[in-house]
Amino acid sequence: MKLQFAKMHGLGNDFAVIDAINQEFVPRPALVRRWADRFDGIGFDQLLIVERPESDAAAFKYRIFNADGGEVAQCGNGARCFARFVRERGLTELDVIPVETSTGLLKIEALDNTRYRVDMGIPEFEPSAIPLLAETRQTLYQSDYQGSEVRFSAVSVGNPHMVIQVDDVDTVALAAMGAYFESHTMFPERANIGFMQILDRQSFKLRVYERGVGETRACGSGACAAMVAGVELGLLAAQASAFLTGGELNLEWQGAANPVMMTGATAMVYQGEIEYE
Repeated sequence: MKLQFAKMHGLGNDFAVIDAINQEFVPRPALVRRWADRFDGIGFDQLLIVERPESDAAAFKYRIFNADGGEVAQCGNGARCFARFVRERGLTELDVIPVETSTGLLKIEALDNTRYRVDMGIPEFEPSAIPLLAETRQTLYQSDYQGSEVRFSAVSVGNPHMVIQVDDVDTVALAAMGAYFESHTMFPERANIGFMQILDRQSFKLRVYERGVGETRACGSGACAAMVAGVELGLLAAQASAFLTGGELNLEWQGAANPVMMTGATAMVYQGEIEYE
């Protein structure tokens, strides 16, 4: 049968979005991997699925599958596209949309037709919550890469992130280091690896090797994790802009016990149909 989908992106981090409320769809890892292929499929970093919520507090359930077929709990750029999709499809008229994820409730606010603000929740620093195999919580952890010491921050923003401060994100060996640390034994559920270059107290550059995907042009949760790490280290103010390969995200974090707020653009690329058996 034919399955309808939309192709969208948030700063170049691209998605296929499926309404699984008005059409039947059961995601399978092999199917996601095939559709994610940029030569033989639709081509995307993540597949986003709109489902009916299980909680009365939410308007929708938000599910995310990486290009490798694995289901994950969070995708900030995807959340903005998810909200635009359900509004444009007439599934809701809400300006602030509560959506259910596997790690809790996410609230997404429409600022205009293309820009959305996401409450990404309160970041987690305890190693067991990230998860990270470490005895105690540290502001900076240490590891080794090809005989050199690597100092990094670790935080969960609904998914695990490792943030490494570098002098120049354009010259870092992202593919090699990202692949190495993504699957490092200290991260039992693997991790997203961010490389952050501080520009000043209100801005930073970021490249991210995303778990199950590789480098993406933008990673919303990665930008939030880098923002939190920068504030914790005293390098960033409570409001700052992240400059990623695909564009700019505006971030705010007022410190412990406060959620990270992320604002950015969305784009609708096209709508289509694909064979689903």
